[in-house]
Amino acid sequence: MRVFFFLILLPLAAFAEGERAGDFDYYVLSLSWSPTWCALEGDARNSPQCDASTDFGWVMHGLWPQYHRGWPSHCKTAERPPSRRMTSEMADIMGSGGLAWYQWKKHGSCSGLSAPAYYALAREAFERVNRPVVFRKLSDPVKLPASVVEEAFLKANPDWEPDMVTITCRDGRIEEARLCLSKDLTPVPCGQDVIRDCTLPAALFDPIR
Repeated sequence: MRVFFFLILLPLAAFAEGERAGDFDYYVLSLSWSPTWCALEGDARNSPQCDASTDFGWVMHGLWPQYHRGWPSHCKTAERPPSRRMTSEMADIMGSGGLAWYQWKKHGSCSGLSAPAYYALAREAFERVNRPVVFRKLSDPVKLPASVVEEAFLKANPDWEPDMVTITCRDGRIEEARLCLSKDLTPVPCGQDVIRDCTLPAALFDPIR
């Protein structure tokens, strides 16, 4: 009976909070398509990321420590939290300093790194990705399968393999591109709970505003 309850609780433990910082298997670099986030959330919040004067396309949602199954979050760490200046300096690739703060609190605290080192690593990971220029050329909304977006990323980054990246959807729209990386930022195959491609045959893809 004890074994039975242990097996039931084991999946829940994989997603528990407060794990030991630095104890994880690989990173997931999540790139969010800004027009999608603005349409679903940002416009209602009057987020500066969605201001007409900006031209955000793929922005960094986060660099997430990941287990082969599940992920840590809100880890216990002795590192000092980032300053407001530190988070605001990430707005150029994350859209806002508020997101940078939230990502440190939930995910960066699990990296085992200091806040400056985590942000530096996240920026390096983001800058290593060749983001397909074709999506910046759109002038009107289009509907397409997520596989088209994935193929564009693979063409722009020829050292990637299909099992290293996945495209997600939300509310019928292309939402994110997620790349799996080793701790030294080398692309690696994703775990089964990450490599879940969007299967919509015609997901909405809005152009940059």
